[in-house]
This record gives sequence, structure tokens and C-alpha cells, in this order.
Amino acid sequence: MFDIAVIEDPAAAEVSLDPMRVRLLAALAEPGSATTLAGRIGLPRQKVNYHLRALEKHGLVELVEERRKGNVTERILRATAASYVISPAALAAVAPDPDRSTDRLSARWLLALAARLVKDVGSLITGADKARKRIATFAVEGEIRFARAEDRAAFAEELATAVTGLIGKYHDESAVGGRKHRMIVAIHPSADGGS
Repeated sequence: MFDIAVIEDPAAAEVSLDPMRVRLLAALAEPGSATTLAGRIGLPRQKVNYHLRALEKHGLVELVEERRKGNVTERILRATAASYVISPAALAAVAPDPDRSTDRLSARWLLALAARLVKDVGSLITGADKARKRIATFAVEGEIRFARAEDRAAFAEELATAVTGLIGKYHDESAVGGRKHRMIVAIHPSADGGS
């Protein structure tokens, strides 16, 4: 089971958004059968089976084992991941594109950048999982409290200068065999409502 799986297929995204199927995915963090899940969720086994088949068809749950119980074979399933992220690739025709925005200081442009990050890294994860390889990534996350809007603006300017200097120092357009990396540095108000 993966910690996080990326859903890139539109049909899989649609299947995963059904509230009952979300409950089943959460319950299948531990392997279970339609019978055990029906008891936990309070639905008839047949209805649970219907939802499980849809989730399995799209790779969101997987068969762990089959057990014979009298004349019946009980299928034990589990979720393929503890968490799922729906990639903007699943909504390709309407996915946000930061290149369409002219306002580099807007929250919508930042959200479009984040969507591209999810799409790009999701695609890399999918490919790396298939190849059984790791991806070289790095991230820094932190929280800072500014006393004044002027301090935030000064911090953003200083950060931009530092990052631009680092890019200039290490970027080598002519590096034979070099690999491009995308970098995003963002700052936004904390959404948790904390003061």
C-alpha cells in the first residue's frame, strides 16, 4: 500500500468521489471483505460489492486474498493507498494553467502553479512506481508570522533575490546530460485560521 496515490484517469477520479466509495476506501486501510465492510458501514453486502467492483476496476482497491467459506469464496480487499490525490490531468480540458495568467501576484496564479506541481509530481510518481524507482525531490515548508505587511513585502523581495542568485549560480543550460528541475517558492497566508 502506498502512502499517497495519484489519480490521473478521469473515470477513476469520478469513481473515487462518490461519498460511499470514499468511506469504503477509508475502511479498507485494513483489509476487509464485502461482508465485514457491510457490517461496519451499514449497507447491504450486495451494494458494498457493487462499489468495491467499481473501485477495483479503477485500481483503487486490490485483492489481498481469497478465502473459501463453504460454497462461497470471500474476497479480501484493501485500498491501494492510504491517501489519494486527484491530479489536474484528470480534468485536462479545464485544468488550471499558470501560463494563461498575467498576474503573478494573484492567489489564482499560485493555485495554478500548485495544480501544475500536483500534475507533474503525480506523473513522476506514477512512472517511478511502475519502474520501481525513487524520484529526486526536495521541499521546504515553514510558517512565518509577519508583524506588518511591509515586513512581508521585504521578506518576499529578499527571498526572490536569494533564489534568483542561487538559480544563476547553479543553472547550466549547456550541461550535457543535465536534467531540468522545476522550482516553486510560494508564500501565502495560513489557511488554518491561526492568528
